Formats: sequence, C-alpha cells, structure tokens
Amino acid sequence: MKTIKYCCRNEKFGSKQIYKTIKHEFPELKQKKKDCLGNCRYCKRECIAMIGKKKLLCAESPDLLYAQIKQIIAASKAESVMV
Repeated sequence: MKTIKYCCRNEKFGSKQIYKTIKHEFPELKQKKKDCLGNCRYCKRECIAMIGKKKLLCAESPDLLYAQIKQIIAASKAESVMV
C-alpha cells in the first residue's frame, strides 16, 4: 500500500483523528502529514486524504473518509495475499 497523506490545514474536519486511528490499527502503514496537498478546492469544504501521489479521497465526515481508507487497505491486503 502506498503512503496516506493528510493536509494539516484539513485537521479541522477530523483528519487528525483518522491519522491517529489508522496509526494505531495499522502501524505498518506509512502516513504523512503535509502542510498542503494542493487540493484546496476540496480541502476547505470536506475531510480529505491522498493515497500515493494521485488518488484523492474526499468525504463529508471523518467517519466516511475512515471507511473509504479502510476499504482501500483491505483491498490492498487482499491483493498482496493473492500474489
């Protein structure tokens, strides 16, 4: 799985709690907090995270974003088991 990146300016929408929860549940995953991800159009309206360099995840609440990230983690683990 690629690195999950969070915008520090987006923490007011709950991304900080997602970062902490993922870090606790999946300590092997790489996560980074960036000052800006360059997606201000989305970042100022809803909770966001970026997977790798291109896949931007957006959600209206931290719970929805967390669910999206967990689905990607599960899919990534399933792919690695099949290989």
